[in-house]
Amino acid sequence: MRLIHVTALVLLAATGAAAQTIPSEPITFGEGRVVLSGDASLSISPKDEGFFNYSNYEQTTLRQFSVGMTGLFRLSDRLSLLGELRSDNLEYVTALALYARIRPIPDKQLDIQIGRIPPTFGSFSRRGYGHDNPLIGIPLAYQYLTSLRADNAPADADELLRMRGRGWLSNFSVGNVRPEPGVPLVSSLTWDTGVQISSRWRMITAAAAVTNGTASNPRVSDDNSGKQFAARVTASPTIGLTIGGSFARGEFLGRQVRSLLPAGDRDYDQRAGEIDVEYSRGHLLVRAETALSSWRMPIGTSGAAMDLRSTATTVEGRYAFAPGWYAATRVEHLGFNRIAGATQTDEWEAPVTRVEAGGGYYVQRNLIAKAALQINRRDGGRVTRSQLLAVQLLYWF
Repeated sequence: MRLIHVTALVLLAATGAAAQTIPSEPITFGEGRVVLSGDASLSISPKDEGFFNYSNYEQTTLRQFSVGMTGLFRLSDRLSLLGELRSDNLEYVTALALYARIRPIPDKQLDIQIGRIPPTFGSFSRRGYGHDNPLIGIPLAYQYLTSLRADNAPADADELLRMRGRGWLSNFSVGNVRPEPGVPLVSSLTWDTGVQISSRWRMITAAAAVTNGTASNPRVSDDNSGKQFAARVTASPTIGLTIGGSFARGEFLGRQVRSLLPAGDRDYDQRAGEIDVEYSRGHLLVRAETALSSWRMPIGTSGAAMDLRSTATTVEGRYAFAPGWYAATRVEHLGFNRIAGATQTDEWEAPVTRVEAGGGYYVQRNLIAKAALQINRRDGGRVTRSQLLAVQLLYWF
């Protein structure tokens, strides 16, 4: 009953907001050399007892107030400065992005970006905020926390298996033993620091980057003297169809844990790849993506290592069935390879299946009211099943 009341209040707020004339376009100054834009969203749902929607910012993505502001400062035809500030639940303010964009040849689509740069890997990473997400939840590959951490490692396979389904507060015996959140396959809520080059030629768009962190653990500062290389290519062979692929490889394990291991040239890295397809026609939009990740992790302090693999598959669709109204659904699964311990053999992390269905109404062009039902199933952890009804009001300019 309480959730029904909350839903009604959110929809009433949306209607009231529509009655007011709120900004709908980015704000520009200095003859277009300074451009400011922003977004704000309020998401409400029951408490997520199983932490299925917990993020690496230690927030539940279905229960938060998020606000962001983006600025572009065009210093010349060849140089621009870009930044984004974001806050969740007004608990902190984070500089999600802060980088310089250099265009060596002004009339050519070749950009060099330096600083805390946009993600290179994956299709969802650049649309994690805003209206391009038809539902409220974030795909499992980009949000769901595994038990792995860059500053902590298991003493043996059995200790790793005991942590299945506990990525929201993980801890092992080697390295930093303080309980903290693990990492997702790909972090869409944190951007990495480094250099990125991107270009476009006819139907092909390509980007490559060298950064401090990895796909699952983006960083501002280097924690292991290693770098990540990432690349992404997309092709649009016909109107409405885009096919993309990404690859990334970087040193994952932090120096705090490495100092406890035997000296040598062994790489404890993360390797990731993904393919994605997007097709739109008329009122229909369909997306599909498969992402694979493999972490090379030490087991104990002997130097023995194990490849921990995961695969996430997502299919989502959106259909506009009436003016201002659309329906959407997303079906996904996150699976892991099996490992053998002294007492059991099992997937190293608990597999998760999620179905989310709902829809939205455009109160005005840049104001959407959404509602969605999310169903989670997990083969492990303290809570194995979860059904969450969520509502969201999203505004951007």
